[in-house]
Amino acid sequence: MISKLQYITQGETPQDHLDNIQKACASGVEWVQLRLKKVDPKTLLETAKKAREITSHFQTRLIINDHYKVAKEVNADGVHLGTSDACPLKVREYLGKFYSIGGTANTLEDCKKLIEKKVDYIGLGPFRFTETKKHLSPVLGIEGYKKILTALHTETPIIAIGGITLDDVAAIVHSGIYGVATSGAITNDFTSIPVFHKILSAPSTQEQVYKMNDK
Repeated sequence: MISKLQYITQGETPQDHLDNIQKACASGVEWVQLRLKKVDPKTLLETAKKAREITSHFQTRLIINDHYKVAKEVNADGVHLGTSDACPLKVREYLGKFYSIGGTANTLEDCKKLIEKKVDYIGLGPFRFTETKKHLSPVLGIEGYKKILTALHTETPIIAIGGITLDDVAAIVHSGIYGVATSGAITNDFTSIPVFHKILSAPSTQEQVYKMNDK
């Protein structure tokens, strides 16, 4: 099951990431993506092991950004692959069928390629400008999502990502998007997690995406 709310970790240090995972899990988040950049392999592995301990305690799903071998070593729930990472088909062969595999997309063609490679979900963005990524793809906005979803006709869950705040969620879901991934909005206010959940599961927005959930 792909969560409609995905928390992507933030922090100045690996310990900051772990502290934020603890707070997010304690506040009710059900899906955490550990996104550690510019750390050595040993630090990444040790942090991932600790993240797995925290998320297991809360029965929260843990996704590792980029590093699918680390995901398997720490028995995470899946991996999220960037556009320049390994092929999802290769990763599926390595991980097996019980791991969730997601991929990053910015265009309709990106989405089609990922669907052909049988990813479990697609992170589509950025919704707006964000400082989380150094090399940002063209911003999509609500209209960009609508155009891609109209042309795509897929049951693969599409997750909006990139600078998303609580105020954006209802409009994003009305566009046909399955769910949202956010980093700063949650890191800055962990008490917002129940509010995110409420909006994402509200009948007024849910009816817009029932076809995507009806698998």
